[in-house]
Amino acid sequence: MTSTRTQWSLWGALAALAVVGSAKADDGAVFTIGNDRRGNEVLAFRRGNDGQLHVAGSFPTGGLGSSDGLGSQGALVLSEDGGLLFAVDAGSNQISSFAVHGTSLRLVGHVSSGGMRPISLTVHDDLLYVLNAGGDGNITGFTVAEDGALLPLPGSTRPLSGNATGPAQVEFTPDGEHLVVAEKATDRLDVYAVRDNGRAEGPVVHVSSGRTPFGFAFGRHGLLVVSEAFGGAAGAGAVTTYAPLGEEGAIRSISASVPDHQSAPCWVVITRDGRIAFTSNTGSDSISAYRIDPEGRLVLLDPDGVAGSTGARSAPIDLALTRGSRFLYALDSGTAAISAFRVLPGGRLEAVPGASGLPASAVGLAAH
Repeated sequence: MTSTRTQWSLWGALAALAVVGSAKADDGAVFTIGNDRRGNEVLAFRRGNDGQLHVAGSFPTGGLGSSDGLGSQGALVLSEDGGLLFAVDAGSNQISSFAVHGTSLRLVGHVSSGGMRPISLTVHDDLLYVLNAGGDGNITGFTVAEDGALLPLPGSTRPLSGNATGPAQVEFTPDGEHLVVAEKATDRLDVYAVRDNGRAEGPVVHVSSGRTPFGFAFGRHGLLVVSEAFGGAAGAGAVTTYAPLGEEGAIRSISASVPDHQSAPCWVVITRDGRIAFTSNTGSDSISAYRIDPEGRLVLLDPDGVAGSTGARSAPIDLALTRGSRFLYALDSGTAAISAFRVLPGGRLEAVPGASGLPASAVGLAAH
């Protein structure tokens, strides 16, 4: 029987020949990582104007995956202009970078992550930071060359709040002046100041509003929106908003642990206008939507917390919105698929055809 990885490589190679240079100007792309320990690769899909996904190709990173779930948000990220793509190689402790041309990728190179088991990346201007979850855990910085090459930033490695913290994500604040890390095992949020030379200092450690802080995203004016999985307890999930960080990295909750009545909300994305936050509920096969008011308060849009269903035993993990927030995608770890939705006015979701047949170990999701 042909392995999933071999099948993807053959299928992707043929599809890439068919779509390179043929995509409409307003078509987009969706990417995920195969995360195979025998050889990692980025899987690309062409997004049509209707949001439907079509296989476009597979592109080896030159590194190794882990063949297991990373339990993180941000394993795959696009640069702010969409011209570069960065992926973690969790099995070989590396980061790979690609130049993006529509749905076609050109490998620029890879570099050591500065630690063990890289799981999350964040980019701001010409700086990239990685969250390494293995060993004692750390964050490490790199400068990004114009062609996408990564150069280690000396003196940028900083510890987490302690050992065995179960980190889930690292992310720059919108102004690039701070980094935030969520720690699942300690119920903490770590804040680092980023100096003019790009080096991080800290962390300043804060106790999360709710248990098991996981994924997060920044909204308008630096509003911080964090999912809380509460250890995966059935129906116990929640989301908290925090005011924009102050100069000293202090955080203050606005809406504390607003329930979504679902299980294990983990990944968070926010629409471009900053008005709607979505979270994927891994334990209940659903996506919840919250309205964010001008003061940063949260209102759950659906009484039962289900704005969209990803299907039985789908276990959705990573989420990605297209740049104009017209479409939302969810990586379904239980069914090795990508669920696709059209985002309607007010944050309602309408299902459209997604993609199936992904490697069971796929992680990370990025879209434009």
